[in-house]
Amino acid sequence: MATRSTAAGRPAAPPARRRRWPMTLAGMVAALVLVTSGVGWAWVKYLDGKIDRVDPFAGLDDRPDGATGGTTFLIVGTDSREGVSKERLNELHAGGEACDCTDTMILVHLNAKRDQATMVSIPRDSYVTFPAHKDKASGRDVGESKGKINAAYTLGGRSLAVATVEKATNVRIDHYIEVNFLSFVSVVDEIGGVDMCTPIPLKDPKSGLDLPAGTTHLDGVQALQYVRARHISSDPTGDIGRTQRQQKFMTQVLARATGTGTLANPVKLKGVLDAALGSIKVDEGLSAQGLLDLGTKLKGLSSSGITYAQIPLKTMDYQVKDWGSTVLWDDAGSQALFDAMRNDQDVANPGKSPSAGKSPSSAPAGPATVSVDVAPADIYLQVYNGTTQPGLGGKAYDGLAQQGFKMSGAARAGQQIGISDAVQTVIRYDPRWDRSVRSVAAALPGAELKPVDGLGRTIEVVVGSSFTGVTPVAAAEKPASTTPGGGAPSPAYTTTTGDKVVCK
Repeated sequence: MATRSTAAGRPAAPPARRRRWPMTLAGMVAALVLVTSGVGWAWVKYLDGKIDRVDPFAGLDDRPDGATGGTTFLIVGTDSREGVSKERLNELHAGGEACDCTDTMILVHLNAKRDQATMVSIPRDSYVTFPAHKDKASGRDVGESKGKINAAYTLGGRSLAVATVEKATNVRIDHYIEVNFLSFVSVVDEIGGVDMCTPIPLKDPKSGLDLPAGTTHLDGVQALQYVRARHISSDPTGDIGRTQRQQKFMTQVLARATGTGTLANPVKLKGVLDAALGSIKVDEGLSAQGLLDLGTKLKGLSSSGITYAQIPLKTMDYQVKDWGSTVLWDDAGSQALFDAMRNDQDVANPGKSPSAGKSPSSAPAGPATVSVDVAPADIYLQVYNGTTQPGLGGKAYDGLAQQGFKMSGAARAGQQIGISDAVQTVIRYDPRWDRSVRSVAAALPGAELKPVDGLGRTIEVVVGSSFTGVTPVAAAEKPASTTPGGGAPSPAYTTTTGDKVVCK
């Protein structure tokens, strides 16, 4: 994707087609750190010769204070396809021109005890402030300005990308890793492929994905199609749904690399390292020995110790001159998330430091409230029981009503609309109410969204046998509630752990 310029000299919004493969390659690199720990000085020497080092912190000042324990990485994915033939790109459904920008940014925080990791994906269209910097193209000094976060790399290189993320989050970045997709397919193939599961078929003609319901063993090409898919008819949320699928994929990669012995063979391990490390760049302070030492400490990290956190958003369509549609963060919610990360806290339970360990007898925390753009009170629903299980429709009705949705009538039998044995919950909606349906989808994660022209304002929820409950939702404009007596606020953002998204 070529970066376009506006009359103001700023890069315009890149084309809508986006790729998120760097996120998953970063997950593979993390897995490799685990399995290569303790292999000895020969591997240290080999790794030192493979890793390309850069200095993304050059010239940075006025940086945030370091975290109170723990280590924070910034992983960026660039849209570079240097060295890949046009024929190969077409085979992978990855044609088009590359852009000199970051396609993906992920903050990864490892707590001081090394038994928990938090991953936060930063939307590439986030509207943020660029600190004063030296323009990469002209070398001239440029003052503070605003724009989309993915353009920071274009305007000022790696240093501006780091400075922009630090300014937006107030989290100090300790290490930098830059990846591209050149080795994605070969790395998946080297570890023997990855099992992925889905309750419904997934088909995206643009990425080439055609996945049946159930569990499928993906090779490298299929894996690339899976992580890039964003035009699935049953998921109109686009990048939001893709992020959830990528979380599952990253967890599967980690489980595959660390739990099956795939990389126990030194010859096999060398092949994976050649594929992965041949396309990454790291900061000068991240030595091979440091990676291996870190891997040793992370040996006990399980999938339940990985938390994926979503930045709460105020709106996904904030129009800005010269930039087009941008993403605005919810100030209170995002500050709470990044404060917890900077203070080395468990982001799913910010009142407790993960370094203090977890009590086995502690009761599990309830689901965090999801911030939505359209308030439930502005949405009309009609619930149908699409199964033969008595009372399931009523259970969904009660849960949705408790969240404030306006109910058009009592729960009805699915036979009235020709459905009696549904497994997956289906949300039927008129495409004119595509913003409202996102709020309903947030309350019913995993439901299939089905557009129905002419349905009208009332959105229909057809409950399937897989329904387990309703997730709390609230309009993004509402501040996070506090506990009685002025206690710590409840999380104003969404989190999930690796053991919740892994394929069983």
